[in-house]
Amino acid sequence: MLKVLLFSILLLLGLLGSQWLPGVIGPTYATVGDVIRVLTMVGLSFIMIRVGYEFDIDKSNLKQYGWDYVVAFTAASFPWIFVTFYFVFVMLPADTWTTLAAWQETLLAGRFAAPTSAGVLFSMLVAAGLGATWLFRKARILAIFDDLDTVLLMIPLKMFMLGFAWQLGLIVVIITVMLAAAYVFLHKVRIPIKWQWVLGYAVVIAGVSELIYTSSKLIDESIPIHIEVLLPSFVLGSIIAYPCYNGASGSDHHPEIETRTERQVSTLVAGFFMVLVGLSMPKIPGTDLAQSGAMMAPIEPTLHAAGSTAAEAAASEIGGAKDVGRITASQPPMDWPEIIFHVLAITIISNLGKMFPAVCYRKEAHWRERLAVAIGMWPRGEVGAGILVISLSYGIGGAIVTVAMLSLALNLLLTGVFIYIVKRITLPLPAYAPNRT
Repeated sequence: MLKVLLFSILLLLGLLGSQWLPGVIGPTYATVGDVIRVLTMVGLSFIMIRVGYEFDIDKSNLKQYGWDYVVAFTAASFPWIFVTFYFVFVMLPADTWTTLAAWQETLLAGRFAAPTSAGVLFSMLVAAGLGATWLFRKARILAIFDDLDTVLLMIPLKMFMLGFAWQLGLIVVIITVMLAAAYVFLHKVRIPIKWQWVLGYAVVIAGVSELIYTSSKLIDESIPIHIEVLLPSFVLGSIIAYPCYNGASGSDHHPEIETRTERQVSTLVAGFFMVLVGLSMPKIPGTDLAQSGAMMAPIEPTLHAAGSTAAEAAASEIGGAKDVGRITASQPPMDWPEIIFHVLAITIISNLGKMFPAVCYRKEAHWRERLAVAIGMWPRGEVGAGILVISLSYGIGGAIVTVAMLSLALNLLLTGVFIYIVKRITLPLPAYAPNRT
């Protein structure tokens, strides 16, 4: 657990830096934000290529993966629904409950609670010594499907905000093609898998993703094409052939990536990634670590600048929707005790929304392992931060965005605690019998 503690400290340092650096560096932080964004993409790509390489499926029993997708869909949808209802029925006045703009804004702002941070989760579980367990294998599938659902569900949400756009249909086509390639060429393509090559692949994937995003903005700046590096990186890892691959599935040991040097490099990349995830957090409205006493002021209802953080640059794919009302940004300010109460409430209900996996897989695992999988889905990270900055680009502001950002930050800081809980409830684990629940 020492490595988990170290990663947690690195997350904290990155988060503090995300709030402090914009005020110190000033307007030139936009350039720094671009660098952070690209490096975060490279780090996530490196991690996900390794995750894909160790991923395998039983093509003779695809039905089980259909159920996994359903479970992951709940993990991506329930937190979103719970948080959106809380924003509308608790934080907004009753006279706004039936207005379309209120639901548009809160549906988007509440989406931050949906995606599990796959890169953070996998790095932390491996650091906790759980990389060879049923828990890790199941969490790997669910977290990937969870993030895939987040990407897919953002498409109809964007249509709800902006109307139909051909770019959104193209993204669906690209995702479908990548998933088909992963299935057809699963561990059949022989290319090098040593860390130097994997880092090179990660740089290329991040570069191509950025090139597509930047080029598409020249066509239509309001709806550029943004292909998250998570999926193409995972697909690349999943099509790389194992040494002397004979078509068998279920291998949990890959000596070519388990050497001392490979483990050291993976740990180093994961550590940098933790810092970068923290730095990717948007500037929390109403706070300024460069000025004393700022945290004591009430949250004003105006739209606060989030700064050009890595998350802002990555998430600006939607652009501003000029016809969306600013109901959230026009709400009265709240004092900090009230803000803190809402932060704790949002954090609890968003994590409760991730608990459905705990009642599934009764034929596969002990109830403690199932509970551990559900808790393991709690960590949030850079994807949620990006969604919050998308919210800011729409003019959504006020206390709701502040509460969402602080909740995301709290969840991020508690990642180490979540992994510690997972470790404690699974070890030592009694022998599992399928008829025991």
